[in-house]
Amino acid sequence: MLLIADIDKRFEGGLRIEASIRIPAGASTNILFGPSGAGKTTVLRCIAGLEKLDAGRIVFDGQDWTNVPPQKRSIGYLFQDYALFPHLRVSENIGYAAKRSPEIVKRVAAMLKVDDVLHRWPGELSGGQQQRVALARVLARKPRLLLLDEPLSALDAATRDHVRSELAELLRSIGIPAIVVTHDWVDALTLGDQMLLMSGGRVLQSGPPQEVLTRPQHREVATAVGVETVVTGHTRDRAGGIVVLEVGAAELVAADPGGDDAEFYVCIRGEDVTLEKGRAEQSSARNHLRGIVREIAPAGILTKVMINVGFELVALVTRQAAADLELRKGAEIFAVFKASAVHLIPKK
Repeated sequence: MLLIADIDKRFEGGLRIEASIRIPAGASTNILFGPSGAGKTTVLRCIAGLEKLDAGRIVFDGQDWTNVPPQKRSIGYLFQDYALFPHLRVSENIGYAAKRSPEIVKRVAAMLKVDDVLHRWPGELSGGQQQRVALARVLARKPRLLLLDEPLSALDAATRDHVRSELAELLRSIGIPAIVVTHDWVDALTLGDQMLLMSGGRVLQSGPPQEVLTRPQHREVATAVGVETVVTGHTRDRAGGIVVLEVGAAELVAADPGGDDAEFYVCIRGEDVTLEKGRAEQSSARNHLRGIVREIAPAGILTKVMINVGFELVALVTRQAAADLELRKGAEIFAVFKASAVHLIPKK
């Protein structure tokens, strides 16, 4: 293992972080994902030595860092607000970490494509330029591990999409393992090779970001990754790889996950639900549930539609689709989704 971090950190008021982090050698960008208050930044600060453990250990590449001060850990920490010195020019910001070595400043600035703004003040830079300068300052220390705390949250939406792709390319080209804290699933999918999902101060699941986001293993994980519908279902019948479930007053079909569990958390993503005015008899989807629209609300570029189909089901549709279907509160609609779109988590 490149990093072993068993973190036990207690705070006044009863909040406690009990997180176990394992990052294998050769791992590149690792996402620490979860909702606000999950303990992600605390874990990052503990790894950096900025927070002292109440119990546990931190071992990096065979070296025990548990009681090593921050300045002696080979870490580059990119803060959420970048923390550039406003009274120093870009060259001086980078040089501060490079111990004022002109050679290092020049090399790192060229790598991060900020060599043309070395004479500028931080306040004269765009959000993307500020991020690259902050990362250049971090790399000037020649760290063996990068820690990035919500590196895109300080950017506006228009800049964020561009800088996200740029940051992903940078992290892969640098060749230094990184841990990136985020609560945004688009950031996780774009930047991450592996993801550790935190909730309530614990790591609940780890794996490739796409797998964690689409195949959660815990109810808390499903909620944390934004699955819109999470309800309880009871097995009524199972045969041929298919399980029939009673969910509220409705019945639906899902792919059988195996095992002998009879009660599940039924997880359905809103984008996997299609809405139709009438039942489409030719559809290959196994689930056609008649329902009544309870509420319609904007959800970014999409429209969120809450439907009573015997249980509350959420669908995400385009604004054009909502207009074409003449959706309104109280309207009758059919919710259609495939058996493979239903993810089951054993309730026990």
